[in-house]
Formats: sequence, C-alpha cells, structure tokens
Amino acid sequence: MNYPTPHIKAVPGDFAKTVLMPGDPLRSEFIAKNFLTDARLVNNVRGVQGYTGTYKGVPVSVMASGMGIPSIGIYSHELYNVFGVENIIRVGSAGAINENVRLRDIVIAQGACTNSAFADQFRLRGTFAPISSYKLLKCAADTAEELKLPYHVGNILSSDTFYNDDEGVPEALTSTLPWAKMGVLAVEMEAAGLYMTAARNGKNALAICTVSDHIVTEEATSSDERQTSFTDMMTLALEVALKQG
Repeated sequence: MNYPTPHIKAVPGDFAKTVLMPGDPLRSEFIAKNFLTDARLVNNVRGVQGYTGTYKGVPVSVMASGMGIPSIGIYSHELYNVFGVENIIRVGSAGAINENVRLRDIVIAQGACTNSAFADQFRLRGTFAPISSYKLLKCAADTAEELKLPYHVGNILSSDTFYNDDEGVPEALTSTLPWAKMGVLAVEMEAAGLYMTAARNGKNALAICTVSDHIVTEEATSSDERQTSFTDMMTLALEVALKQG
C-alpha cells in the first residue's frame, strides 16, 4: 500500500511507534493539546484529527478511529502496514454490564468478545478469540496499580449494534444480559476489530475504556464529560506509551 492512503494523508515518520486511538476526534484534539508537547496535526482526512508530539520526551501520536469495528479496522490496518506503528491503544468509553463495575471506572480489555462478522475475512474454520497484547496489558495493569486508579481487567463485548430491533424490549435484556452472565464487564464497539487487525499484522493492541454509562444502574455521563473529563484513562494510556519507548 502506498502513501498517502485513502484515509490518512501523511508520510512514514509522521506517526510515533505508539498511537492512542479514541473514537471521538474531539477527544483526540483534547489529548494532543492537554497532554502532548509540541503536538502537530499530521492527518485530518474526514476530520479524524491525528497528532504527533511528545509525552515526557517520548514521541506519541493520537488519532481518532470513528465509531465501530469497520472504522477502527481501516485506520489500524493503515497505521500498522504503512506508517510503521507498532502499538495502538484504544482510549474510549464503554457501558458497564457488570454490577461490580462503577461509573467512571477504568476497564482494561484482556479480551474482546463480539457479535461482529469481522473475523470471517480471515477464513478461519472456527471461532477466533480476539485478545490484547500481553505486554501492553501487563504494563497497563501494573501502571494502574502504581497510580491507584479504580480499574478492572477482563472481557468486554464489541457490539455491532447500538440500537436493537426488538420493539418494547430493553436492550439490556436482549443483547447484553447473556454476556454479563459469562463475566463480560462492559460493552463498546471497536476493540475486537482492533485486536484482530493487530493479530493479523503481528502488532500490539490494547483497549482501555472508561465506563461512561451503566446499563444495570442506568447511570450515565454527558457527552461533554466523555469528551474531556476521562483524564485518568488518558494518563494511564500515555504512561503505557511512555514505557514502550
């Protein structure tokens, strides 16, 4: 694949070895402007806002993925294969489906279950289990301990559906309750696609999510809070990036 790609107008060297990837372009801008030194815009195709700067002297990039597995699959594939990126850390929001997980807690996704057909492209004769990269997972858990952050490590669900078609039946009863029974902590929409893309290309990936709403308790944060206030998650991801060198 040549550069610029259809979705990233940049050249090799514009991106650091580690990229933080929120879904929201405004969260990408927030991280760049509030945490990175000398951040410069390296891509803005479709307004995804990709920046590269330094964090405590180490080069780090941040770029939005958009919503859903197909979108993060495209961006991660291009970053891994064209721009020399080795590590992608998703920093996003998730809805808790486990009673032991609280609003604003951090969930570090050891694995990502999914109802998506994304894995079909790999022609696997069975069910693939998308998992994070252990070195990033261990680093994140150890760092969360050091920072004394409220965190959980476990399975999440990457869902292709935000709204269901079962009229009058709550979403929690039709799609998330069975996953909760299997110990899944929270639901989001991207991690499984990122994990599969990383596995296929021999790269590293991790999803770190802040609980933005709770399907069991019906608590929720505002869109403004999701954009700018999940700073513990951002700091944790940046510290993990720092330790990758």
